[in-house]
Amino acid sequence: MNHWLMKTEPDVFSIDDLKAAGTEPWDGIRNYQARNFMRDSMKVGDLVFIYHSRVDPPCIVGYAEVASEPYPDPSQFNPDSKYHDAKSDPQNPRWVLVNIKYKGHLQRHISLPELKSAPGLEEMMVTRKGSRLSIQPVATQEWELVMQMSQSKA
Repeated sequence: MNHWLMKTEPDVFSIDDLKAAGTEPWDGIRNYQARNFMRDSMKVGDLVFIYHSRVDPPCIVGYAEVASEPYPDPSQFNPDSKYHDAKSDPQNPRWVLVNIKYKGHLQRHISLPELKSAPGLEEMMVTRKGSRLSIQPVATQEWELVMQMSQSKA
């Protein structure tokens, strides 16, 4: 099983929105590296941290599960969508998505400053300077450490 971190802006789509939906397509990814992670490496059952970005401080707020194999993101073909890609061919789509199923909120949010200062998370992609990728792999030991952190006081 792989582990992931997926960033979202909570004013657009939050962990509470995911909880209310139950399962939701993770659409609008328009970065090739993030797309490749979804297309080539994500598997049904993989666990995902939900990370709220563009808040102060940014933080991991909950977790979810990959609930589908990757499939073409329909928003790429919709001219009314902000994610429309006129160069994407329906016979050979550029962009994919996976469905994400809500699993739970963390007992407490783990902020980016806390992640950066935690021993054992020095190599976690989200803690690296300039790391802006919206989908990132998370090592198993990093996953376990963050889950332990969420069950203790800051």
